[in-house]
Amino acid sequence: MIEKIDPNKIQDFREKSPSVQPNPAGHLPNNDGDVSVQVEHASLIDKAMEVPQTDTSAIQRARELLQSGQLETPKNIREAAENIIKFGI
Repeated sequence: MIEKIDPNKIQDFREKSPSVQPNPAGHLPNNDGDVSVQVEHASLIDKAMEVPQTDTSAIQRARELLQSGQLETPKNIREAAENIIKFGI
């Protein structure tokens, strides 16, 4: 059974509770601290500019296989199609 609620207790509760939160989550104190971030871009640019060494013999071998038609088997075509679907182009 639910007991009766005394209206005086509700009034007492409202009077005792603070009407304004001391530091609501959306309000941050004014902080004049420097929040700049220093990043060394030169090393990142240098790394991006490096050209990886290519294996010219592997490229030549791939060209020869393509020109001879040895890579155009149904199995290789299927695997290539699956990889395109799986990894994209």
